[in-house]
Amino acid sequence: MRVAIILRSSNLICMTRPRFTDALSRIKLLEILAPFDPHVAGTPPLGIDLPTSDIDVLCYAPDPHVFTRAVWDAYSTCDEFSVRQWTGRENPIIASFAAADWTFELFGQALPVPEQHGWKHFQVEHRLLRIGGSRFRAAVMQLRADGMKTEPAFAASLGIEASNPYETLFDMAGWSDEALAALLREHGF
Repeated sequence: MRVAIILRSSNLICMTRPRFTDALSRIKLLEILAPFDPHVAGTPPLGIDLPTSDIDVLCYAPDPHVFTRAVWDAYSTCDEFSVRQWTGRENPIIASFAAADWTFELFGQALPVPEQHGWKHFQVEHRLLRIGGSRFRAAVMQLRADGMKTEPAFAASLGIEASNPYETLFDMAGWSDEALAALLREHGF
């Protein structure tokens, strides 16, 4: 069980919710979505989640109708359920819902998960946190706690002033660990 402390209207509120792995188990998400090669990504598995963080699950969905039907059948009765399709890159299906004291966001794309932008972001963030250590993690967490989204927080911590930090991190996914370590050292990590 994780405990989150939130300040609201000058009152200290203690909220608890299960670990993200327990929440996944409670709703059998990985088992139900197994035909779609689900990969958990985002801030909880990186250990940089906030009390408002959700659980992102990336899936390989070559047939969007089959993926949508499976998600609908399993989770449409959950609170805050919605499903939509982006009209941009790769036209992913995105479903969101609340269950087990977490918000879930599912992404189904016709690309194998290792080729998806979200997975590449997750992988480079994982590598940066591993190489950068506790000081880098603390810098990213401070920016996130101040309200910054994940990818912009990583870019800002690295001193990268990119107009699109999402694309910058995507490009960094192809860098070697040595190149990432050099960038971290250059910025004091």
